[in-house]
Amino acid sequence: MVEKLMKLTGRVQSVEGGKGIESLNYEDQCIQLDVELSEGYKPTKFEMFDGTGDPKVHLRTYCDKLVGVAKNEQIRMKLFMRSFTGDALFCYISQNLKKWVSWVSMASYFMDRFRFNTKNAPGIFYIQNLKKKPTETFREYATR
Repeated sequence: MVEKLMKLTGRVQSVEGGKGIESLNYEDQCIQLDVELSEGYKPTKFEMFDGTGDPKVHLRTYCDKLVGVAKNEQIRMKLFMRSFTGDALFCYISQNLKKWVSWVSMASYFMDRFRFNTKNAPGIFYIQNLKKKPTETFREYATR
């Protein structure tokens, strides 16, 4: 519900002409401003995270794909947003990018923000006894 509210708020702000955006300067919009990727560098295609998967799996997959640049913390941070889509991307672009001073702070925020995806994993007993309610559609049943 909170995510939907944030998404709706962002849409309203964009319709109202960008209210709430402090600055449109490149310097204020870019994370790791002093990092330039070498000319011709083509980042690996990352698995996209939309906010619904397991954040730990995404983080490990992301780090594994950083062949050749993984040791550079600033590049890791700069490329991290390229692995997001949908609500996860919206969540990151709505943050103050200056608050992440290290890879650990950025990854910790990511894990905390999407931890709910892993905490509530149902047990085998719950899944075996799961039945469709008469009032729900099959899609609702499958999602639950």
